[in-house]
Amino acid sequence: MARIKFTTDSAADIPAALREELNIQVLPFPIAMEDKEYEDGFDFTPEEFYDMLLAAPKIPTHAQLNPYVFTEVFEAAWKEGYTDLIHTSINSKGSATCANAVQAREEFYQDHPEARDVFQIYVIDTLNYTMGYGWAVVQAARMAAEGAGAQTLVDRIQDWVDHVHVVFAPLDLRFAKKSGRISAAAAFVGEALGLKPVMTFLHGESKILSKVRGEKAVIAKLVELCKTGRKAGTPYLLIQGNNVEQSSKLAELCRQELGEEPALSYHIGGVISINAGPNLIGLIYWDEGLCDQ
Repeated sequence: MARIKFTTDSAADIPAALREELNIQVLPFPIAMEDKEYEDGFDFTPEEFYDMLLAAPKIPTHAQLNPYVFTEVFEAAWKEGYTDLIHTSINSKGSATCANAVQAREEFYQDHPEARDVFQIYVIDTLNYTMGYGWAVVQAARMAAEGAGAQTLVDRIQDWVDHVHVVFAPLDLRFAKKSGRISAAAAFVGEALGLKPVMTFLHGESKILSKVRGEKAVIAKLVELCKTGRKAGTPYLLIQGNNVEQSSKLAELCRQELGEEPALSYHIGGVISINAGPNLIGLIYWDEGLCDQ
């Protein structure tokens, strides 16, 4: 009988309640803040981290997950009798974490050749961030509970990440410019004119979709993109940071224009807020047209 284990990293931003309910193992990125190291998503809630981040004298740093982390996970799953392990990874173009998982998989099979035919390790490079891939893991875990097989689940995750559109607006660009990891935001000019970027990731690269004036226009643009691009009958998710006012306005306009509640409204975690800033809003949805871009 198949036993399937799901793993991902903390940049997937899967809320604690969901990962516990669905038995998803989340591997925390280490975050260094002054002289302390924290485990992203475990040592603090997202809301607690926003306060820590804003109070920090300099922007915290985070490290990749190294091969040893994955070796320990693979060894444990093998000993526990799992037949399949599906790891869904952060964007390989922004982190070496995915490559480290692949390396650890090859080394695991070198050390355990007897496992090759009876313990399958899948590593999926999502080329994205936050619940752009975290939601795929959640959905796959629910499908597994209903009896879906490993290859079906891998295909479902891949299908979602191939079509998912994460559209967001960093309303304060200080963090994005300092971290430099979101290159399109780091290069953005126009704040002095009151312009805000509406952004996405396409094939793993950050891209500015639109430049709008003022936060009200940002919200309207996000909803317009979702309304025109979202495949009928598919869910959408609402991304929140520490800006309660603008998140509430975005939620309200979504209700008016989309006619339904989000499948999930959640807060970005530590890694995402370090690089994009906590003052961020956005939407996530299935966009059929992405495969053509």
